[in-house]
Parts: sequence; C-alpha cells; structure tokens
Amino acid sequence: MSLVYPAMKLPSRLLLGAVAGLRAEGLERLPQEGPLLLLPNHQSMADPFVVQSVFPRRVHSMTKSTQFSSGAMRWLLPRLGAFPVRRYRIDPQAVRTLLRLLEVGAVVCVYPEGERTWDGRLQPFRKGALRVALRAGVPIVPVGIRGAFDFWPRWLSRPRRGARLSVHFGEPLEPGAMLDRDERELALPGFEADLRERISILAGL
Repeated sequence: MSLVYPAMKLPSRLLLGAVAGLRAEGLERLPQEGPLLLLPNHQSMADPFVVQSVFPRRVHSMTKSTQFSSGAMRWLLPRLGAFPVRRYRIDPQAVRTLLRLLEVGAVVCVYPEGERTWDGRLQPFRKGALRVALRAGVPIVPVGIRGAFDFWPRWLSRPRRGARLSVHFGEPLEPGAMLDRDERELALPGFEADLRERISILAGL
C-alpha cells in the first residue's frame, strides 16, 4: 500500500483548515468498514483534497483521464487513490475498476455532475454515474461540499482567500443491487430526484 496517501492527507487537512477553516459534519452517520460510494457536488479542483482530508478512511476518486497525461501525474494520482475515466462517453474500464474497488470493501468517490460547476449551482447529473450507483449494491452517501466555489472556481489558476470550506455527509442510501437493466432504468428518475435534493440540501444550494 502506498505511503503517499497518508503522507499527503494530514498536510492537506492542516493547510485547508488553516486557510479556509475546513470542517466536516455527519461522519458519525457512516459505517467504519465495508464499501461506500460517496457522491458529492463538484465545485472546485480542491474537492478531492477536501473530501479525502476529512474522511477517516482511504478514498478512491474517479478522475478525468486527461489529468493522467504527464508521467509525473500517472505516477502520483494512483497513489492518491485516483483512477481514470474518459468523460462524455461510456468507459467500461472505469466502471470495472469502480466495481472491483467496491467488491473489496473500498470507499469510492464519484462526482455525479461529471465536471466542476461554472456558476456554483448543482449541474445535471450524468446518467451513467447514477446507473453504476444503482448497480453497485453498496451504501450510497450523498455529500455536500460548501464554499469550494468561492475558494477556487474553475476559471482561476489558484485559490482565493476568505472562503470557508465545509463537507456535509448525509444518511447512507441503500437501494440494493439492481443488476437488471430495466429495473435500473425504472428506478433512475426517482433515485436522481432524491439524490439531487439531498445533495442540494447538504451543499446549502
């Protein structure tokens, strides 16, 4: 197991706490072992560090494949728990990686919006992410990140001062594994509406 993740976690928590008062709420609701699928809103490049620095367990994050373009990032990102996904298309390899991680009891983070927001509001969810969540059969945790858009919006090259960061973990949802495609499609609209409402409330949107 790589030592890069724990070596980066504490400094990230201390730094984000010092510059943005990072705090977390709702961790006591979550199981301390077994697979979990975290589904947060996506406001900033800082979001993975925000989630990973407050979560007590190692978190694997689905990350856009272009982030792995350089040799240094191809070495570093997997050691920080990231695995690549090709955006705007079906990526079977990313889905297999996600499901394998959950099968061995890992915590996986997927941003259902698929990209960072441009205006701070919650964007439409990618149907593929929701289908995988329904297929996985593990507890699904809605997560609301607050303040990250003010801290580091996507058009800035560096964070801004003065923003306050917090992460709010909701009650786990347990829809059960929906292995049948028709069953997933039938459940999808209700699941999406419920998840969107929960994340919006947690994120204060």
